[in-house]
Amino acid sequence: MSFNLISQEIINGANRIDDYIEKIENKNIAIIANNTSLIYTKNRKVHIIDTLLARGIKFKKIFSPEHGFLGDKDDGEKIEDGFYKDIKVISLYGNNRKLKDNDLENIDILIFDIQDVGVRFYTYLSTLHYAMESVARMNKKIIIFDRANPNSFYIDGPILDLKNKSFIGLHPVPIVYGMTIGEYGMMINGEGWLENGIKSNLEVIKILIYDHSMKYIPNERPSPNLPNIQSIYLYPSLAFLEKTEVSVGRGTENQFQVYGHPDFDSDYSFIPQPNFGSQYPKLEGEES
Repeated sequence: MSFNLISQEIINGANRIDDYIEKIENKNIAIIANNTSLIYTKNRKVHIIDTLLARGIKFKKIFSPEHGFLGDKDDGEKIEDGFYKDIKVISLYGNNRKLKDNDLENIDILIFDIQDVGVRFYTYLSTLHYAMESVARMNKKIIIFDRANPNSFYIDGPILDLKNKSFIGLHPVPIVYGMTIGEYGMMINGEGWLENGIKSNLEVIKILIYDHSMKYIPNERPSPNLPNIQSIYLYPSLAFLEKTEVSVGRGTENQFQVYGHPDFDSDYSFIPQPNFGSQYPKLEGEES
């Protein structure tokens, strides 16, 4: 498929402040966010929380997914709770991956604003699913600030057999599912995938100037080991090697863009070393 537009022309949901500010004014707000939850204006970027705090929005809690609120933790690393500007940050990738009912007791609206990459085993989808269940149980509202998906221009791969479902795959969808995170949330609701078929009170702040044939390049790395668009494009296939003895470049500057092993006969090699996002890389110190 050919691309026909670049990411600078796309207006993500978070940027549409004037279209949603009245919905969250004078409300107690919680948000699921991380380092990708940014608003871009010309050459400036500001975190969505800082932007909305300046507009008088009352954030009571922040929830963070895998890799943490700053997006700097290793794959699978357990993350403790913390604070951001005196707002409690509750980890959804520590001992608990689900919002507790009492997490939402004093909350009116939960916002979800995280960059997705359109791959079934990306854990932010499971975080969204469990958030929608909690909101439904507590009769609250969830608003997704939709963001374009860099892998939404195609659909590929087998559909998950639900006997194998886990936190890295909850839904019967292809590996590359070709939807934005907002569209995915609507599908979770529409297909009745929440517990006991309950429905979440969901609203999506949609993307403007966007269709699935557009080329979208995130301005921030979606997770520590997806540093550029090449890694995002190759992630759906190279990630299958993660359960083998083969390295996919963690511990290098080319994560998910190379693969190797000391036993391979190749003119190209690399040596994994501890770095940002990979404190203990597979085959550390070995020429692969």
